[in-house]
Formats: sequence, structure tokens, C-alpha cells
Amino acid sequence: MNKNKLTTIIKKPIKEVFEFTINPDNTHKWISGIAKEKTNEWPVRIGTIYSNRGKNDKEWGEYEVIKLETNKSFLLRRDDLNYHVEYTYRSIDESTTELTYFEWVKNGDIEGPFKQDTLNKLKVVIENPIKFNWSN
Repeated sequence: MNKNKLTTIIKKPIKEVFEFTINPDNTHKWISGIAKEKTNEWPVRIGTIYSNRGKNDKEWGEYEVIKLETNKSFLLRRDDLNYHVEYTYRSIDESTTELTYFEWVKNGDIEGPFKQDTLNKLKVVIENPIKFNWSN
């Protein structure tokens, strides 16, 4: 598979969903394969580098922000220039957001593509923050 597109509806305002998903301190809360993520600068802008590593990884993967439209779109490209991921946000009403996650590669297949379970976890974590230990 060289393309993967998933969508979920989150019962939170678009601003909250956007801010949660671009914050590297939150990534491990909803992507089980990520142990830690950080950026080289904050606030995020085009050119910002996100670095993350998995729970058993010693090396960091790097992703550059190549598109950023507040509350609309967030596009990252891995340092190999092959893998891309874009988050698109659409307000359904004042308290509900549609989030589309689209990942693709120019060559080959996506390694470990996201599944709907990952977006479902994001939805649960954002909608019910009190149920989770935010200090992890």
C-alpha cells in the first residue's frame, strides 16, 4: 500500500484538536509505537523538524513541516523525502471536528500504516483527557 487515508469525528473544537495533534508532548499518548517526540523549535512553523523514536529504537526519525495552516492542515515529510503525512481539520460545528489523516510514499509501500484504531485512540484521548495520565 502506498496511500492510506483515515477519518474520524472528534467532539472537540477544531482549535483544541489542531493544537493537541501538533504538540509533540502528546504524540505518545495516542500513537502506541512512539515513545518520545520533540521539535527543534516552538511554536511550530514551516521548516520545523519533529524528531521521534519508537519504544525500542535508539535512533530518532526526523520529519520536516512543509505545510502549516492553523486549524486547517499540517503536512510533514520524512527526511528520506519519500514518506509524507498530512492532517486535515474541518469544523463540523463549534464543538465538533472532522480529522483526516492521509499518509503516502512516493516509492514502495508504507511501513506500518496507521489503522483506524490509532485515530480512535486519538479521539478517546482528546475527548476524555481526565481518564488519562497526562504526565506520561
